[in-house]
Parts: sequence; structure tokens; C-alpha cells
Amino acid sequence: MRFRHFLRIAGVILALAGAARAESVIEGHVVLPKTRTTPVVNKRYEIVTKGGVVAPSPPVAVVYLEGPFPKPTTTPVAQMVQKDLLFTPALLPVQTGTKVEFPNMDDTYHNIFSYSPAKRFDLGRYRPDEKPVPSQVFDVPGMVTLRCDIHEHMRGLILVLETPYFVTTDTDGRFRLTGLPPGRFKLKAWLSSKTTLELPVEVKVDATLQVNFP
Repeated sequence: MRFRHFLRIAGVILALAGAARAESVIEGHVVLPKTRTTPVVNKRYEIVTKGGVVAPSPPVAVVYLEGPFPKPTTTPVAQMVQKDLLFTPALLPVQTGTKVEFPNMDDTYHNIFSYSPAKRFDLGRYRPDEKPVPSQVFDVPGMVTLRCDIHEHMRGLILVLETPYFVTTDTDGRFRLTGLPPGRFKLKAWLSSKTTLELPVEVKVDATLQVNFP
């Protein structure tokens, strides 16, 4: 009897552990624009402008579940680092209300600014290891392009989204979104300032949905 009772308790514990691990997931692939650029290591890409289109090079996409969703109860914090005279990551998706820090890891001054309607700011010139780290809160959804007044080639992009459910694909276009709420939504894939793909999706409890953007 004791052994049966032990097995019953063990079964309950395993079931609860399995339920704790279960989550709603969307995973799949985005067909990215063709590029002649040699693939680079993860997150070592740049933002380029060609024909008035702002896009990452080599191409990656930001995949997200369209909101709006409730705003975070605490201020999220993200970082866009200046290193080797580049923004890293060059493309940073954040939820509205996020504080983004811009630490300077180079042996020179930087001056980060933006004239984008979603966020206009100028951090002024600041030295390496500036304390406190220069930062801005991005509370309006939209695309924010960044430049450095000292190093003209530097470009960065912050995509401010009304959702906490987003992910950047790898350079092969693969993505995986986890911890999603159940319901019917639009799943979007941002590729450039001119191109955003979307598909209707239904997220089910503790299920993995496969979605491919053609």
C-alpha cells in the first residue's frame, strides 16, 4: 500500500513538472531577401540605407505577435552597445516603455542621436565607460533610426513594439517565439522599413505552431 501511495505521489509530481515545462510556442522560417554579403557571426550585422529603404545587412527579420498587450509593470531595460565603431546589436526590438542604455565600449567618444518621429533625442558626446550609462526610454511605437555624429558610417535601428512577444531571426530566417498567450492574433515579420509580412495565427494552450513566411 505504501509503495502504491508513493507511485501515486510520484506520478502527480511528474505531471505537475510536465505542466510547468509546457508552453505555447510559434516557430518557423522567414524567407529573407537575397544578399551577396558573406554571412557573419551572430548579431554582427549593420543597418544600411539603399533607395530610401532601411534594412539590416545581412538580412534578418523581427518576428512578433501583434499587440497591443498590457504595458509592463516595471521598466524593462535593454542595451545597444557601441563596440568596434558599430552598434551591437544593430537591430534591437523592444517593447514600448523600455529603457535602452548605450554603453560606449570603444576607445573614443561617441554621440548617439535620432531624428525619428517615434523618438527624437541627442545624447551629446560621451567618453568610454561613461557613468551613468547614457540612456533613453522608448515609449512610442515605431522605427527609430540611430546615428553617431562623430562616426558617419554608424547606423542602428530600434524597433519599438506594443508587445512583449518578439524575436530576431538568425541569418537563415529561423525563429522561435515562446511563452505565448492563447488566442487569435496576427503574426508579423518585419524585414525593412518598407516590408512587413503578416499572417493570422491561432495560439493554443501548450502547443507548438509551425509558421513559415513565404
